[in-house]
Amino acid sequence: MQTKFNVTVPQDRIGALVGEDGKIKQSIENTFKAKLNIDSESGIVELTLASEDGDAASLLKARDIVTAIGRGFSPDRAFVLRDDEIILDIIDLREIFGRNDDTISRIKGRVIGRGGKIRKLIEELSKTDVSVYGHTISLIGDYDSISIAREATLMLLEGKQHSTVYKFLRQRRREQKIKKITELWEPTK
Repeated sequence: MQTKFNVTVPQDRIGALVGEDGKIKQSIENTFKAKLNIDSESGIVELTLASEDGDAASLLKARDIVTAIGRGFSPDRAFVLRDDEIILDIIDLREIFGRNDDTISRIKGRVIGRGGKIRKLIEELSKTDVSVYGHTISLIGDYDSISIAREATLMLLEGKQHSTVYKFLRQRRREQKIKKITELWEPTK
């Protein structure tokens, strides 16, 4: 039995997935010992193991990278998902606000901020990568960073003031630094 995943990638992201002269696609296939069959008409990407003795866990990582590229991340940013500690989290705005394009557009603007300022603050203070694309907000980072960035994003979606979210991010960042310092200085038992 062959392990297989299908991922739908928006047509305007197919080029980013394939890369110049097919380099990104080839890199994913070589790194994860997977085969990518891309239907550029429908945007469906079929991922299968390249050989019978392939690792299903590596195919899951390849699927996450393909999904991240499809959600607006550059291939370089998406490839950090190779690390076992790094995860992809996607917030689908249609699940929260329905299919009202005007509302989704307004909410995306709140998360991005003027000139991308709020998105950059979330990235810097939570140590994550953030992509606002289509009807989704996607986050890449370690579990702790993702939980902070997700909470800040949800605060914005609830209508909290940008200053409140900024204070929350600064506080959580401070707590992370204190925790890291404490762990370094705690004597081992």
